[in-house]
Amino acid sequence: MNEEDPLFLNRLIVERLKLISQIRATKLITSLTRGDLVGSQAPEGRMLEGMVLRLNKKTTSVATNDGHQWNVAPGLLRLVQSAGNTQWP
Repeated sequence: MNEEDPLFLNRLIVERLKLISQIRATKLITSLTRGDLVGSQAPEGRMLEGMVLRLNKKTTSVATNDGHQWNVAPGLLRLVQSAGNTQWP
C-alpha cells in the first residue's frame, strides 16, 4: 500500500459520511411541514416554541410568538403539534 491509497480511502469515507448526513437531514426536513408547531432548546437552556415558516435546504425557519425568527437545524427540533391542529396567536 503506497501513500496515495489511504488518502483515497479517506476521501471515500468522508464523502460517504457527508452523504449519510445529507440523507438524515433530508428525512428530518421532510417530516416537518409549513405551519407545524415545533420546539427547540435555546443555547441558554430555555425551551423555545414556534411555527415552521419555511423549509430551507439545510435549516428550518421558525417564528416564535415573541416576534423572533430563527434558522434551526431540523435535528434540533421536535414536533409539538402538526400544522392541521395548530392555532397560532
